[in-house]
Amino acid sequence: MKQRSEPVPSRETSASLKALAKALAGLQQAGEVAAFLEDLCTPAELEAMADRWRVVPLLLQGIAYREIHERTHVSVTTIGRVARTLERGAGGYAAAVRQQHPRLAEST
Repeated sequence: MKQRSEPVPSRETSASLKALAKALAGLQQAGEVAAFLEDLCTPAELEAMADRWRVVPLLLQGIAYREIHERTHVSVTTIGRVARTLERGAGGYAAAVRQQHPRLAEST
């Protein structure tokens, strides 16, 4: 990731994140969100985010890390990070799961 010559104050970073979240929340269709993400992110960033999201339902089904890796080719390290975030994160995965996979949401 690109390193800045001087750190950005945390309040500016927080404000920027809130503005980004508001922009995403304002989009109405999945196609609009996809287009925004394609404009915003590099192909590698999109792949990383898609990989993380792809393993969420598998983790919620209780599938073992190695089996998830075999099915998805996502690294076991990434799978572990997603699992930790599901358990101790800010709740973003859980909110999205409630929308996309309501029957799995019961385990979050």
